[in-house]
Amino acid sequence: MSQEHQKAGNDRQSVLQLNKPQGPLTGYRVLELGSTIAGPFCARLMADFGAEVIKVEPRTGDPVRNMGRHADDVSLYAASILRNKRLISVDMKTIEGQNLVRELMNKVDIVIENFRPGTLDRLVGLDYEDIKKDNPGLIMVRISGYGQSGPYSPRPGYGVTCEAVAGVRHMVGEPNLPPARVALAVTDHLTAVYAAFGAMMALVDREKTGIGQVIDASLYEAAFSLMEPHVPAFEQLGIVPKRVGAKLPNTAPNSLYPTKDGEYVLIAANNDAIFRRLTEAMGQPELADDPRYSTQKSRSVRVDEMDEIVSAWSRERTGKEIEAVLLEASVPTSRVYTIEDIFTDPHFREREQLVEMPHETFGKLTVIGVAPKLSSTPGAIYQLGGEVGRDTRSVLADLLDLDELRIAELESRNVVYSVEMEKNVYVGK
Repeated sequence: MSQEHQKAGNDRQSVLQLNKPQGPLTGYRVLELGSTIAGPFCARLMADFGAEVIKVEPRTGDPVRNMGRHADDVSLYAASILRNKRLISVDMKTIEGQNLVRELMNKVDIVIENFRPGTLDRLVGLDYEDIKKDNPGLIMVRISGYGQSGPYSPRPGYGVTCEAVAGVRHMVGEPNLPPARVALAVTDHLTAVYAAFGAMMALVDREKTGIGQVIDASLYEAAFSLMEPHVPAFEQLGIVPKRVGAKLPNTAPNSLYPTKDGEYVLIAANNDAIFRRLTEAMGQPELADDPRYSTQKSRSVRVDEMDEIVSAWSRERTGKEIEAVLLEASVPTSRVYTIEDIFTDPHFREREQLVEMPHETFGKLTVIGVAPKLSSTPGAIYQLGGEVGRDTRSVLADLLDLDELRIAELESRNVVYSVEMEKNVYVGK
């Protein structure tokens, strides 16, 4: 290897890799074959806690690279959701690409995929039971719209469509307007958490049995889990819940209230003790003794009336003034933060939820922090997501023991792709 080529590789590694993976999953290896959000986020959770995650992408990249904002033609979303991963590019539509993926499956503890049911089996030419013959401890995490069975399983599914099927979309928005969209990938992320939780349970079981299993996580079931209180209520009482907007049904005051400076504050005086503290902070303690408002039950039938009283008070003050007064009185409240507010809030910094990391294009990039926090074996961010094929050569050399000539031959036929192909650089074993 020439000194120039060696320096190119070293410079890239010095920018991208600050520390080695750490956390309770250190020593476990994960193969991520998923795309877009649910699969990559599930794998990102594992990577944050030390798992060696190998992400397989086509040469065109995961579609998540086209989502969110870009700067200097770099996907800012991908820099975060692909962090802590080894990024390789394999054409799984070729026979040799399929063979490489099958070989990698034999080298890992967990495989994560979120194709439509049956797609991966067709791509690699093997189903889970066949794969287990060579790797009996393999845990297969399968994320799909509607699950691996049932009449809807063949349907294509995104989080938004599955929210509609699960009844969640019916619950979002103002009661006098059509159902609204939550402008975040809530269902994808929730499904990913369920999938990761399932994988952890399977790892615990494997410690006892030595045998892996399949985790069947579906978007619609993750969304439907949010409907938990409404299932028995419909079965027993026939109640079909409806959109309620910012209010909490049968509870007041608990809503968004307008402020003098055009913002909104969330005030949640859910019980009588908190309501009394609220009225004292408002300078209207008599409300807590008024039989129309003194109990949660009496307020529950006068929600609109109660909200008007609180709104009249909040409109005379700025959001920060309200927040200061009510927090001093131990009343749960908060201004409705924007992302700009979050970047200036000391709590997010203190809790390491805004983490600055080195980035090869921007010098540094702030990404969301690790959650949850573990006292003895915390997770960490050691490397941001990067270019498609950043780690193709090193993974094929390290895991499959392929030499430089073999990797170069696969590259020449577009079975695999690496960033070094564009630079004519060899970075092998």
